[in-house]
Amino acid sequence: MTCHFSSRGTVMVDPSACLRSAGANRSKSARIIFSAALLLCLALVSTSFAQAPFPTSLGDNARTAANTTETLLSPSNVNKNDFGRLFSFPTDYVAQAQPLYVPNVDIPGKGVHNVVYVVTMKDTVYAFDAESNTGDSATPLWSVNFTDPANGITTASGTNLPCGNEGGFLEEGILATPAIDVATNTMYLVAKTDDNGTVVHRLHALDIATGQEKLGGPVVLSATSTSNAGHVTVFNSLHQKNRPGELLMNGGVYLGFGSNGCNDSNTGWVLAYDATTLQQTGIFNTNPDHGLTSIWQSGGGLAADDAGNLYPLTSEGKFDVDTGGQGYTEAVLKLSGSSLDLTDYFIPWDVAFINAHDMDLSGGSPVVLPDQGGPFPHVLVASGKQGTIYVLNRDNLGMYAPNDSQIIQELAGVIGSMRGAPAYWDSKLYFSAKADPLKVFSVSGGMLSPAPVVQTSAKLTGAHTPAISANGNTDGVVWVINGGGLFAYDAITLKMLYNSKQLARDALPTVGHFATQTVANGRVYVATRTSLEVYGLFHYMSVASGGGQSATVATALPAPIEVQALHAYTNLPFPGMTVTFSDGGKGGVFNPPSALTDDSGIAATTYTLPTKSGAYTLTASATGFGNLTTTATALPGPPVLIVSGGGNKQTGPAGSVLPVPLAAKVQDAYKNGVPGITVTFDDSGQGGVLTPTSAVTDAFGKARTTYQLPSIPGTYKVKASTPGLKTFKFTETAQ
Repeated sequence: MTCHFSSRGTVMVDPSACLRSAGANRSKSARIIFSAALLLCLALVSTSFAQAPFPTSLGDNARTAANTTETLLSPSNVNKNDFGRLFSFPTDYVAQAQPLYVPNVDIPGKGVHNVVYVVTMKDTVYAFDAESNTGDSATPLWSVNFTDPANGITTASGTNLPCGNEGGFLEEGILATPAIDVATNTMYLVAKTDDNGTVVHRLHALDIATGQEKLGGPVVLSATSTSNAGHVTVFNSLHQKNRPGELLMNGGVYLGFGSNGCNDSNTGWVLAYDATTLQQTGIFNTNPDHGLTSIWQSGGGLAADDAGNLYPLTSEGKFDVDTGGQGYTEAVLKLSGSSLDLTDYFIPWDVAFINAHDMDLSGGSPVVLPDQGGPFPHVLVASGKQGTIYVLNRDNLGMYAPNDSQIIQELAGVIGSMRGAPAYWDSKLYFSAKADPLKVFSVSGGMLSPAPVVQTSAKLTGAHTPAISANGNTDGVVWVINGGGLFAYDAITLKMLYNSKQLARDALPTVGHFATQTVANGRVYVATRTSLEVYGLFHYMSVASGGGQSATVATALPAPIEVQALHAYTNLPFPGMTVTFSDGGKGGVFNPPSALTDDSGIAATTYTLPTKSGAYTLTASATGFGNLTTTATALPGPPVLIVSGGGNKQTGPAGSVLPVPLAAKVQDAYKNGVPGITVTFDDSGQGGVLTPTSAVTDAFGKARTTYQLPSIPGTYKVKASTPGLKTFKFTETAQ
C-alpha cells in the first residue's frame, strides 16, 4: 500500500495499491498487513494533515475573514453534487458568536480530536468533534454552563434585558466570539449572568481540552472612568453588551462593550486584562461625559495590527471632540497596548448627520490590511451602516476635519448598509452589505478601486460578514449567509457555485443576529439558533474496475463492475458501506443490486445488459456519498432477419428514380439493427437500375440503394439478401 498526499491536499491511499494488497490477494496475512497499513495512514492523517486553527473572530487579529490554508475546498468541488450539509449537533439556544476551530486537541479519556467550539446565549460552551457526529462523537466532547439556578444564577432575561427582545432572543449569556490561545490551550470568553437580581459579566479562561477554569478565573468585570471634566462613570453590566469578538494580543485580552440595543444608561468601553493573571491592565471609555457611543461592530472582533495597536469603531452619542470634549462618536479609535492609551482617532466630517440618522459606523467592523506599497504602507478600512468606505492611514488616522481631506480615500455610497466586516484576500476586499450585491474592490498601493471590479447580479437580502477560503492565492471561494441560506461564490468571478437552498437536504436552520460562518478543516461551520450545522464534501466513489465495458445485448458484461468507496477528506477506503447499483430502469439486471464494501472499500456486482442496443449510464450510490456513474454498451446480437428500413411500396413514373432510397435493415433477435453486414440488391434482371448493387449496414443496421424503375409500367420485386438470412423483397410500381 502507498500513502501519499493527494491533489486535494489529503493523505491518500493509492487505490491500485489497496487492490493489490487487499483485493487481488484475499489471504488472511495480506488483510492483516493491509489493516496495519491503513492504521498507519490514519495516524498520518491525524498528525501530518491538520489544517490551521481558526482561533478568533474572523480568523486573525487583522480580521481579514480569510482562511488561506484551505486545501480541500475549491471552486471545482463546491457544488450541489459534491458538497452539502453533512451533519449537525443540537445546542441549547441561540449562538450569535462565530464557531472556532482547533485541530489535534487531546481530550482526556477521548483521545485526540479536531474540535469546533460553540458558545450560546444560554451561557453554554460546547466542544464538538469537528468531523463526525457518530459513535463517541455523537454528543459533545465536553460542555460547560455558567448558570446555577438552584443558587439564583441564571442568564440575563426579562427586566434584566433593558432593551427587550433585541436581536430575536429572550436570554443573553455569551454573545461575543471567544479568543483561543493555541499555545496554552486557553479559551477566553465573557459570560453574562443574573446573580440573584444583579447582572454580572465575568471573564473566563477555560482549558480547551476539558472546559475547566484556568488561571484562577473567572473574574468579575468592573471599571470606573473619570473624564477630563471630572465626570465619573461606573461600568454597569445591566446596561452593557459584550458583542465584539474578543481580542487576544501580546499577552493581553481585550473586550469591547456597548449598549443592549437601545439608548439607555450605557457607555462604550474597552477593557484590557492580562492573559496570564486575568488582572485588569487598562480601561477606555468612549464618551466619559455623556455615555452611549457603543462599540458593537455587528459582532466582528476588535481589530489589531502587528505593532500592538487596536482599532475599535464607535457609534452614536454626543459629539464634542471639536470643542475639546471626549465624545469620540462615530469614530475609528487607535488604542495602544495594554494601557489602552488613545493615540489617534478618525471621525467623519458628517458625524452629526450619521448620528441623527442612526447610521452607526460601528455597525461595521474594520479590517487591517497587509502592508501596502506606495506612500501609505499601513492601511485600515472601515465602513458602517451609512454605506461609505473609509480608507485610513494607521500612522495618521486624521482625527476630525470638516471634509475628510486628511484621509487616504473616502468612497461614499458605493455599498449598502454594512452589518459586519469586509473580507480581504489577494489584494481584494469583499463587501456584503444589506440589500446590495456582493461587491469586490481591488486594492493597490493602499487604495481601493473607485467602483467594484466585479459584483453579483442579485442583491443579498442579509448583511452577514463574508468569508474567504483559499489555498494561498488560488482556489478562492467566497462564503456568505444570505436570505436564510449558505451561499458560495467563485472569489474571482463571483459566479455562484452553491447555495443551501438548491436541495432540501441542505436547508440551513434559522441563524442568529449577525451570525458568521467559519470555514476550516475542509468544512463550513454555521451556528444557528438551535444547532451547529456542518457543511462539507461528500464521500465519493471511484471505478476500481469494470467501467466502460461492452457486450452483446441480453448478456452479462465480461467482468464484474467494482467501485471503491473513499473518504472525502482522507481518500482512505470506506468498508461496510451499502452501495446500490442502478441503470435508471432501462431493463438491465444487477447481481447483486446492492453490495457491502469490503476492507478495501470495494463493492462488486455483475450486470446483464438490456435487450436494446446502445450506451447505458450505470449509477452507484450510497448514503452520504456523491453518486458515481460509469457506462456500459450493449452491442447488437447476431443477424437473424432482414426487414424494410424504408422505401418499400413506392410508385413512380416508368424509367424514373424512386424518391426514397430502398433501405434493408438487418436485425438481431431483439430487433436491434446490426451494423457491418453486406447486403446485395437485385431485381432479377427486370430492367431496373440499382445504385449500388450492394451496401454495408450502418450503425442502425441499414443498407441503402437507389432504384431506377424499368421503362415499362408494372410491378417489380427488388430482393435484399445476405448469406444465411431469408431474402426480403421490396415491391415497387412503375406507371
